[in-house]
Amino acid sequence: MNKKLILFLITIIFIFSCQTVPITGRQQLNLIPSNQILGMSFSSYKQFISKNEIIKSTPEAEMVNRAGRRIQRAVEKYFKEQNLMNRLEGYNWEFNLVKDDAVNAWAMPGGKVVVYTGILPIAQNEEGLAVIMGHEVAHAVVGHGSERMSQGLLAELGGVALSTALAEKPSQTRQLFMTAFGIGTQVGILLPYSRLHESEADHLGLVFMAMAGYNPETAVIFWERMAKNKKGGAPPEFLSTHPADERRIREIKSEIPEAIKYKPH
Repeated sequence: MNKKLILFLITIIFIFSCQTVPITGRQQLNLIPSNQILGMSFSSYKQFISKNEIIKSTPEAEMVNRAGRRIQRAVEKYFKEQNLMNRLEGYNWEFNLVKDDAVNAWAMPGGKVVVYTGILPIAQNEEGLAVIMGHEVAHAVVGHGSERMSQGLLAELGGVALSTALAEKPSQTRQLFMTAFGIGTQVGILLPYSRLHESEADHLGLVFMAMAGYNPETAVIFWERMAKNKKGGAPPEFLSTHPADERRIREIKSEIPEAIKYKPH
């Protein structure tokens, strides 16, 4: 499909299918009913859990669950205060530590959060873990995955409804879902949105970790460690779905004073 036509369709549909991102106030596209996205999320999560080793009853697993529950309570408090609890309807929070050397963590809609053991050495402690979990939970609760999948439905499937896409092109639609939630990258028209989402998740994650009683200044130290951990160097920013390290750290530093205002007194 012609890129100009895609952008035109996005503009028209955006007018009628948008919602506001909490804290930042940005308008975002969302074409997918929450019950449908939760159904896909829970199904994909169940499949993932069945195929991976979940670590339980260790100090590290308990730390993941403890940090996750604190972030969860902070998110729920913020959403309640903003009269946005309807956006968390159907959530069934879980926080699991998975044995995997990958330096990774993710959160799906519905509160399904996974931390890989490979990222624990960079987190180092519960404060560092709170940076990761605040960031990943922010992606989920503000609907970044749904927004990215909505863009994908427009760009690749002509803007059909999710139910229609699943019925007519199930494998392609499920691949869209996996890509929308960070499994794989796509160089092209959707890439700038991915960088925007990463920066937005950094911002919201700082607020959520501060509300949970953690020190948001820890985020700077964590991302500095993450930058040093990269092997083989990072790709140019315009080819990456993540902001360049220097830019990310600079933006986080500028947002810390705001986040600190949310710390409980």
